[in-house]
Amino acid sequence: MKGKQIIAGQKVNPIKQERAKQLRREMTPAEKKLWYYLRNNQLNGLHFRRQQVIDGFIADFYCHDAGVVIEVDGGIHERQREYDVERDRIISSRGLQVIRICNEEIQKDIYQVMQRIREVCESAKQIQG
Repeated sequence: MKGKQIIAGQKVNPIKQERAKQLRREMTPAEKKLWYYLRNNQLNGLHFRRQQVIDGFIADFYCHDAGVVIEVDGGIHERQREYDVERDRIISSRGLQVIRICNEEIQKDIYQVMQRIREVCESAKQIQG
């Protein structure tokens, strides 16, 4: 799979690395809630990282084994749709699948969100074979 070496061997700008650390400390309420359910390999034993730098972008959550990136979208994303489309295209070109989840979805029904993530990850792992 193209994305298998996405983390190992990539050169990360130190400024981006510091920004990722800052974003880990300053997670939004929706990100915190989702992280509570993703951390410690709670979702089918899958390991997720938060605020992972990929190709110069900072992904909200990343599962290496499934090759899945999860983006949690708040109000700002309504004003930057073109940027998000281009960002998703670049990340997807690495063989990764991007899921976008709205803050409201997480706050309204976290269990449905977790089911969706689980299904996408299982499907992605099967494709990778």
